[in-house]
Amino acid sequence: MSSSQPFQPSSPLYGSEAGRRRKSRFTYRNLAHLATFTTTCPLRVVAHVDLDAFYAQCEQVRLGVAADQPLAVQQWEGLIAINYPSRKFGLTRMITPTEAKKLCPHIILQHVATWKEGDEKWQYHNGAAKNIATHKVSLDPYRMESRKILACIKESLPANLQKVEKAGTDEFYLDLSAHVHAILLERYPELAGPAPYDDPTECLPLPPSTVLDWQADAVVDLGSEEAEDMDPDWDDFAILIGSEIVRNIRAVIWEKLKYTVSGGIAQNKILAKLGSAHQKPNQQTVIRNRAVQQFLFDFKFTKIRGLGGKLGDQVASIYGSELVKDLLPVPLEQLKQKLGDDTGTWVYQVIRGMEASEVNARTHIKSMLSAKSFRPSINTIEQANRWLRIFVADIFSRLVEEGVLENKRKPKILNLQHRHGGQVSSRSTQLPQGRKLDETVLFDLAKGVMRQIVAEGNVWPCSNISMSVSGFEEGIVGNMGISSFLVKGDEAKALNTSREPSAISATERPDKRRRVELQAPIGIHKFLAKTETTEEHDDEFGAQITGVDRLTAEDQEAEVRTHTDAVADSSPHNVETIGMHGNNERPSHQARITDYICKRCNISVDTADDLRSHEDWHFAKDLQDEDRAPTKPLAIVGDKKHTLTSTKKKPARGKVEKGQTKLAFG
Repeated sequence: MSSSQPFQPSSPLYGSEAGRRRKSRFTYRNLAHLATFTTTCPLRVVAHVDLDAFYAQCEQVRLGVAADQPLAVQQWEGLIAINYPSRKFGLTRMITPTEAKKLCPHIILQHVATWKEGDEKWQYHNGAAKNIATHKVSLDPYRMESRKILACIKESLPANLQKVEKAGTDEFYLDLSAHVHAILLERYPELAGPAPYDDPTECLPLPPSTVLDWQADAVVDLGSEEAEDMDPDWDDFAILIGSEIVRNIRAVIWEKLKYTVSGGIAQNKILAKLGSAHQKPNQQTVIRNRAVQQFLFDFKFTKIRGLGGKLGDQVASIYGSELVKDLLPVPLEQLKQKLGDDTGTWVYQVIRGMEASEVNARTHIKSMLSAKSFRPSINTIEQANRWLRIFVADIFSRLVEEGVLENKRKPKILNLQHRHGGQVSSRSTQLPQGRKLDETVLFDLAKGVMRQIVAEGNVWPCSNISMSVSGFEEGIVGNMGISSFLVKGDEAKALNTSREPSAISATERPDKRRRVELQAPIGIHKFLAKTETTEEHDDEFGAQITGVDRLTAEDQEAEVRTHTDAVADSSPHNVETIGMHGNNERPSHQARITDYICKRCNISVDTADDLRSHEDWHFAKDLQDEDRAPTKPLAIVGDKKHTLTSTKKKPARGKVEKGQTKLAFG
C-alpha cells in the first residue's frame, strides 16, 4: 500500500512556543467516556471497512485467478461487479457483457450462481445467462464469504471491547473507542491515575510525544489554516491507535481469505465511510478531527450518507450546487426555514462533519427474500408452484445457516407477493411455532397462500413473485419434556427400594413429602432454568432484544437458588415449617415480591411462563407418585383457588376434594 504523503513528524522536535500548550484540550471525563462508547465523546474512534469490488474478488479467489487479471461478475445480460484491473480498460457496470468483451477481449466474465427446479443447492451453471426463463439468481456464495469476513473481524478484536455493525454484505462499521481506551492506558500509564482533586473536568496532561508514525496510511492534510507543526493531542493518538487496529484487521482478512479491504478511520460513521472510499483499493484513510473541514470542503454533499437521495436533490435544487463548500456559508436559520427545523439542523451539522449515530452491534438479519421477475410472464398456478419450490429451497438453505435446524433462530411470518401488470397482491401467514420447520412445511404454506391470491381472480399473466420470511426470534434450546422428570421401570423400583428405610410415614401430609423430595436430583431447580425471551428484530442487520433483562450464567444460578434454597438448604425442622405456617406466621425464607406464586407450594417465580413450567413440574411429580402407587387416584387441582397457608385439615390422600377431578389412566 502506498501513502498519499510521505511520513513526517506532526511537529518539529523543537516547535515554536506558540504551537505548544501546557495541558491537553481533553478532560478526564472525555477519557472515561471513550471507554463507554459514548457517541458524543470528542476522542471517539469509528472505522468503516469495505471490501474492494467484493463479488469480483469472491470469484477471483474461487477460480484462482491472478490479481491483475480483468474479471467481471455477470447477471443475465448485465454486469454487477468489475474488479480494478478491468477498470483500466474503461469498463463500468453500465455496459453489457458484449461491450465489455470488445473493450477488454481477455476479460473473464463469470455468471453468478443460479437455482433451477430440482436443485437442492445453488450451482454455477454453464451458459446460465441463456436460462433466464428457468433459473433464478443466488447470491449465497457472497453471503457465505461475508460471514467469514465478519468472523475474522470479531476474532481480531477483544470480545469484551468490540462493537461491530454489519452494514451490508461487503461493509462493516466498528466502534473502536473502548479498545483504543484500553491501549491508551496500557501505553501511557499516566492516564490511568485519578483526576487531580478528583475533578473529572480537569484537563489531561499533554501527550509525551510530538511524533506520530502513520506508516502507510493516507492521512488527510490539515490545510493552510492549521499547519502540521501544531503538536498532536490525545485525539490524534486515539485515532492513530485506531488506524493500527484497522491495519491489523485488514492483514488478517488478507492472510486468511485473500481479500483486500479498504478502511476509513474517523470520529463518526459518516466520515469513516467517506474515508474508506477515498483511496481505494487496498488502502486506509485517516481523517483527524482537525482535518475534517479540509476533507469535506470540495466534496459533493450528495455523496454523504443520507444526502444522496431526494433530500440531496432538494438541497441542490434550492442552492444550485452539490458542493459542500457552497453550502457552508448558508446560515442555520435559513436551512431550518427551507428544510424544516430537524432536517435543516441535521444538514447544517453533517456538512461540517458533526454526527453522533451509534454503531449498532447487530449482525443478525431480520428477513430473507427470494424473488423472480418473469420474462416472459407465467400464466398458470402450476408454473407459479414450480417457482415457489425454488424459492423455498433458496430460503431454507439460508435458514439452515441461521440455525433453524438447531432451533437457534426461527422466522414467524411467511409473506408472498404477486404482480400482475400494475397490480400487486400480498398475503401473509404465520409459520408453525410448535413443530419442526422444514422445506415441506414451507412449501405447503407457500402453496396455500398462492391459492388465496389466485382465488381473488385477475392474477394472470404474472410478471413477478417474491417470497419472504420475517420476524426472526431466538429459539429456545435445552427444554426438557415431562418424561425427563419421570423415573420408570427398573430405575423406579430401585429408587423405591433405596428409599424404603427412610420412607416417610403415610400419615405425614402430602405437602411435607413433596417438599422433602425436592432435595432429590430431579428437583424444581432443573425445571426453572431460565430461557432467553426474544422479540421481533427491529433492524435489518441486528437483533435487538428490548425490555428484557438478560441474565448471565451466574445470575441464572443465583436466581434459581432464590426459589429453591428455602427447601434444598433448610434443615429438617425448617422443612416441616415451610408452606405449613399459619396465616399470621412468616416463613423462614421470605418469598420474592412477584405476581406469580404457585398456589400449591407458595414458591414465587418471575414470569407467567415460569409459573406454567413450575406447575408442569408438580404434574410430573404427581404422575411419578401415581406410578409408584397405581391403586391411588391422581388429584388435579381445579379452577378454584387452593391456598397452602390454610389451617384447615386436608382430606386423606386418595379422596377427591371439592373442585378436583379424577383422571383415569388405562
